[in-house]
Amino acid sequence: MGAAAARPPPGLGALAEETGLSPAALTRLHERFQALDRDDKGHLRAQQADFATFARVLAHFRPAEGAPSGPGGPGSPGSKLRFVFQLYDLDGDGQISYRELLQVLRLMVGLEVPDEALAAVAARALREADRGGRGALCFDDFAKAMERLDVDRRMSIWMLK
Repeated sequence: MGAAAARPPPGLGALAEETGLSPAALTRLHERFQALDRDDKGHLRAQQADFATFARVLAHFRPAEGAPSGPGGPGSPGSKLRFVFQLYDLDGDGQISYRELLQVLRLMVGLEVPDEALAAVAARALREADRGGRGALCFDDFAKAMERLDVDRRMSIWMLK
């Protein structure tokens, strides 16, 4: 763990207001962040993520129940859905293409599933969810395809409450 383990998270009040995470949850996250920041540089090596970025990303996984930040704030089901959409939209163009869907599926299952099977899954998912016939999913298509899932429950880390 870094040498500054007892130090409180920087900008605690503003970060708590922005993310909707409690000061206690931010303090616990900060301790975990510092454990990952083995060189005590204030960011994670592979991603160059500082603590505020780390907290903002994890805020998406806060249960929406009782969230002070409103229906569109961090931790809301809509925010969680947008976050997942952005994970699939690898090039950031606002659409999930067949190539992006296939690439994410490959990352998720690794070598466990043959390429032909993954290609069939990606093609079918795109065909079923692409309501506009564009050959790619916009956010509305993605949201419609995901509406049967309980996004808040499936994407919540209850310790962040």
